[in-house]
Amino acid sequence: MTGQAALRTSPVGTTGVTIPAICFGTSALGDMPGTYGYSVDEERALATVRAIFDGPCKFLDTSRTYGLGRSEERIGKVIRERGGLPPGFVVSTKLDRNIETGVFDVAQARRSLEESLTALNLDRVHILHFHDPEYAASLDECRVSIGDMFKMKEEGIADAVGLAAGNVEVMMPLLREWEFDILITHNRFMLTNRNAEPMIDLARERGTAVMNAAPFAGGVLAKGTAKSRRYAYQDATNETMTSVRAIEAICAEHDIPIGAAALQFSMRDGRVASTVCGVSKPERVEQTLTWANWDIPDAVWEALTALPYDTFDPEATRVWDPG
Repeated sequence: MTGQAALRTSPVGTTGVTIPAICFGTSALGDMPGTYGYSVDEERALATVRAIFDGPCKFLDTSRTYGLGRSEERIGKVIRERGGLPPGFVVSTKLDRNIETGVFDVAQARRSLEESLTALNLDRVHILHFHDPEYAASLDECRVSIGDMFKMKEEGIADAVGLAAGNVEVMMPLLREWEFDILITHNRFMLTNRNAEPMIDLARERGTAVMNAAPFAGGVLAKGTAKSRRYAYQDATNETMTSVRAIEAICAEHDIPIGAAALQFSMRDGRVASTVCGVSKPERVEQTLTWANWDIPDAVWEALTALPYDTFDPEATRVWDPG
């Protein structure tokens, strides 16, 4: 993949929203050491948001739960210091449950939205997702709140509405029930795992745009096995590390960063409208764009895609941590 691959854009259905092939994920900017294994202080987070705003890919994704609100607050601080959102920039955020109780009724969804808009210093967002229903106290309650999210779109609070979650078995029935404009899947469609593939196919059939998040599996597919064992927010198993080393060997033979291969695996799939790449320091923004445009020969892709991969849920044993 060569040229300005990261700047390729895709429409989000008929909503009028257009998104670039790269979206910057900002969960780590909320300071979540329990998830990522390291902290991000406010000044580093603000510098990273500034780098995103100054870059060519005008798209970021956040959530009310990232760092218990710190991600949105830090993004909002930069929006405020700049006198508003940069022209043409697309913001995606999420409706979230009550973290302490799991309640996700309409009142909670509305409260989450109000808190997000206040923190972000915005009066509306481009994309609004219903987030992590698998962790809510009641899926039936979630279904009512999803209906209210569509009312939010009618009210002009968001241009597009979607579903952002992890558990594919929870997501697919909801995708069949509702006409979502877009969805986010994470850690489940990457070089080492294809758990979300049936859901991505379903989304394509239904005309739902797909944002594929966490192509680096939260660490090891960006940093390599010598520097990280982090995989889907947990320590990688020995089997997973063996799979990653096989990818590393192919990449090393052709002098290709493993991060470039992991990112482009997602970007080169025509079903994926945008790949969400988490960044936690300013230099990662430029590095992501460099990897997106790295020249990877067809022969390398043939070798990489011939490797075995998993289809199980890589987060099945994960204990969710708000920090």
